[in-house]
Amino acid sequence: MNHFRKTISRPSFFKQLACMIYDTLLLLSVLLAASAIAVTFNGGKAFEQGNLFFISYLLFVSFLFYGWFWTHGGQTLGMQSWKIKLVNRRSDSPVSWQQAGLRFITSLISWLPAGLGFWWQYFGHNNKSWPDIVSDTALQQLNKR
Repeated sequence: MNHFRKTISRPSFFKQLACMIYDTLLLLSVLLAASAIAVTFNGGKAFEQGNLFFISYLLFVSFLFYGWFWTHGGQTLGMQSWKIKLVNRRSDSPVSWQQAGLRFITSLISWLPAGLGFWWQYFGHNNKSWPDIVSDTALQQLNKR
């Protein structure tokens, strides 16, 4: 297990940024479709601003988007494009739904203080972001095969 931990090569800042942008665009289209479904079930009426049910629904859809990709191969479409994979640091097994949930929640929190949770990987002593630490996962740069 310790040998597995040492062989992880972290992707560059620019690759991670490009991956985030790519996946954000994909997620926006998924959220648009999810919103259309919700509005249909709401009698065609828009939800009021700040509606907690609707916000929770969109967060749940977002979690399903990332969680499914992370637990089924460790790569979103953006991660596949940039040859980045989310790996389980505990073992060589796939990322679990529990780890995906912890990573997702911690990622949301990491954005609040100007993205400090993500910048932490460049300034912390262990080169891990907050989501990496909490979920015991890591982003790995794959070979260019």
